Amino acid sequence: MGRLCPSGFNRFRQSLPGDLNLTFAGAEANVASSIAMLGHNARFVTAIPDNDITQACLSTLRGLKVETSDIVLTDQGRLGLYFVEAGANQRPSRVIYDREHSSVSLTPASAYDWETIFTDADWFHTTGITPALSETSAEATIESVKHAKAAGLTVSCDLNFRKKLWKWNPTLTPSDLAGETMQRILPYVDVVIGNEEDASDVLGIKAENTDVHAGHIDASKYTAVAREIVAQFPNVSKVAITLRESISASHNNWGAMLYDKQSDFAYFAPNSGNEYQPYEIRNIVDRVGGGDSFGAGLIFALNTPELEEPQTAISFAVAASCLAHSIYGDFNFSTRAEVEALLNSGGSGRVVR
Repeated sequence: MGRLCPSGFNRFRQSLPGDLNLTFAGAEANVASSIAMLGHNARFVTAIPDNDITQACLSTLRGLKVETSDIVLTDQGRLGLYFVEAGANQRPSRVIYDREHSSVSLTPASAYDWETIFTDADWFHTTGITPALSETSAEATIESVKHAKAAGLTVSCDLNFRKKLWKWNPTLTPSDLAGETMQRILPYVDVVIGNEEDASDVLGIKAENTDVHAGHIDASKYTAVAREIVAQFPNVSKVAITLRESISASHNNWGAMLYDKQSDFAYFAPNSGNEYQPYEIRNIVDRVGGGDSFGAGLIFALNTPELEEPQTAISFAVAASCLAHSIYGDFNFSTRAEVEALLNSGGSGRVVR
């Protein structure tokens, strides 16, 4: 999809009429591009119209070494858009979605060649954003995870609740519609990913002693959230939850937890000694896409033998997503070497010469 932003920290009403900056984005595309930049093979699957703008989008993905041959080019619909107004200090960022009648929301499951898509693949990742777009894309998402499991892949899903998007059944609230839909997807999922609010918004599982809107998180309470997710969906083997404390739009504390069902243990990162101590990010360049960069880092680590141990994997994922907060746009232009440098140095930000 396309992402349109005013320059710097300008507001829409300051900038329009005038120029907006267009970049390419989208949850699954963000994950695929980051995995490719970290060093693994990645294939992106969606449906888009065939025009000059989408050819530029495909060229961008190919330039990042993302395989695009299974993308469905269609004469139905359009490229979805969203508009971002970057927040600063006590003024929050704002997102306006323009995704109705996008090609992916109109393309049925039968348009995708699942057998070819999953040939030679090991892992499939999807999110709660795609099924939020329409009933058609929800059914396609459900079919995708069914086919992925039948093909023997590990399946991950980022809950990624977006209240503004879940509108295709007006008889249900966005949370109820998301909950009903994700209840049909999660039985095919091995690794559940979410932020500090997703489990509450989508599954009704709330962490105690936590008020994300007040910037207060009790990280220790998310172990119980993960255990409840696994209890509801016994097929799930791991639950990863990002833990963002928003002191302001420009100042966040950032960390995460990875719960491993087999050991019944929750691993937190980053740590100081044996204690959880989140990264303190005081000058955020762009936080949109931070969760996707975390998911990509986690998937990359869990598929890399020397990084797959749970504590190492969650540490790598959090470090990757911490770096993403310093980069404009949804894509995390960070390499494996840069992520490991942050893990080893603690993030002093000194010039590399």
